[in-house]
Amino acid sequence: MGKTVKNEIEKVFIKGNHAVVEAAIAAGCRFYAGYPITPQNEIPQLMSKRMPEIGGTFIQAESELISINFILGAGAAGARALTTSSSPGISLMMEGLSYMAGAEIPGVIVNVQRGGPGLGNIAPAQSDYYQAVKPGHGDFHMIVLGPHNTQDMFDYAFKAFDLADKYRIPVIILADGLLGQLMENITIQKEYISEYLTVQKDWALTGAKGRNGRRVCSLRMKPGGLEEHVNHLQEKYNRIKENEIEYETFNVNDDTETLIVAFGTAARISKGAISLAGNRNIGLFRPITLWPFPSEKLLELSKQVKQIFVFELNLGQMLDDVKIAVNDHDKINFYGRTGGGIFTPEELFNFIQSKDK
Repeated sequence: MGKTVKNEIEKVFIKGNHAVVEAAIAAGCRFYAGYPITPQNEIPQLMSKRMPEIGGTFIQAESELISINFILGAGAAGARALTTSSSPGISLMMEGLSYMAGAEIPGVIVNVQRGGPGLGNIAPAQSDYYQAVKPGHGDFHMIVLGPHNTQDMFDYAFKAFDLADKYRIPVIILADGLLGQLMENITIQKEYISEYLTVQKDWALTGAKGRNGRRVCSLRMKPGGLEEHVNHLQEKYNRIKENEIEYETFNVNDDTETLIVAFGTAARISKGAISLAGNRNIGLFRPITLWPFPSEKLLELSKQVKQIFVFELNLGQMLDDVKIAVNDHDKINFYGRTGGGIFTPEELFNFIQSKDK
């Protein structure tokens, strides 16, 4: 990621959804379009107040389908643009996200997940993992970042804008209802100065200004033209895999015998389970980039441990990527809750003990 300069450090007690707003503004976002849906409503609510204060644009769209197309248009014009929603709302955005990926238009999308399928409920869940890392029609990817506390909600919401501009790609923050509502003390920087904010976007549309003939689209009808373009996109995805993979290890050392793999809220709860275990030989591997997934590091760690536990607030979606990364599937145990059910540290610790070999 590009170098940034941070100033005016401040400690605040803030809700996760509000942290996203302040991070976006600090990162230079001046265009927001969204539609109300729980549990992310605090984001558009605060954006409706903050954007006019800084000379930005706030639009409450008629639907999530319209929201993502506003982001597509703003991004094509070179703006740093944000939309946010919760699970079924993101489903409505999938066509627009594929268009953005195909046209190489940057933008940031925050999914504060809720229970599903269908309308489901407003409780936290992680059941949109597939949707984010294996998205809609066509051969494309989006960068997917998985925060696990309020500080992450701020930090990765900011980082998402740099990544989006650097690679001209949609970036998804895969949060959930708990992270959106949770209030914690965090450290924020009121203003970031990023090299990607000052780089001239010589691809961006300027309307009739200069009549420069720029064209941003995903329609490629010339024989062989689309295949060539998709291969170009794949080269970009390979660069992202080489340069942007991020993960956290917690209590992992040469003596670790049991490895927990979890992301987001499940990882946060897993740290509590490790504490209950007295930190004895149990460590956590937390993927932060859910796409690209940190497969190589997980494979390396898997070779030194006796057991791997995958914990998710779904019925086993990241589990597939863990199995792809780890050769020895006999080591892998899975425990999940779905439909908005949230496990406790005690629940996870007891499950680990039940599988003790």
